[in-house]
Amino acid sequence: MSDLKLTILPESPNDAQAIERLHERTFGPGRFVLSAYRLREHVDHLPELSFTAWIGTLLVGSVRQLPILVGDTSALLLGPLTVEPPFRSRGVGRLLLDRAISDARAQGHKLIVLVGDEPYYSRVGFKRIAKGRVTMPGPVDAARLLVLELAEGAFEGVGGAIRPDWSKAR
Repeated sequence: MSDLKLTILPESPNDAQAIERLHERTFGPGRFVLSAYRLREHVDHLPELSFTAWIGTLLVGSVRQLPILVGDTSALLLGPLTVEPPFRSRGVGRLLLDRAISDARAQGHKLIVLVGDEPYYSRVGFKRIAKGRVTMPGPVDAARLLVLELAEGAFEGVGGAIRPDWSKAR
């Protein structure tokens, strides 16, 4: 990372097209059938908890979070987290993740859920959710459903369907 002059900024409305192009390049058209995208169709991400990574004027990464409910418990859904392929394995994703987590905690959020690779996300504290404890719209690989408690014990007794948090819809 030391050779990159990286800046992490809150996402702005002017970033939307560049982020969409980044998602197209990194995830392709198949992204729209994923369970997490079913949730994103219904409620917007929170710009104050979504971040971009820049080298000069070049967008090299992005992370978004949106409000969800797990059963009746408020949480955030993290994702997508994406980094331009030439800049992967250089700490960009980790910096975006650290900022998203720290700002969510600072704003009083208690839980973050995501669908992703446990070996990668466990490095910042995400843990696999027991199979059957929560459900998502559409199929999802239970081994990839992860949770991070931002407050100790915040996931105790939480379960059920993951759905958009309409109270936070814009």
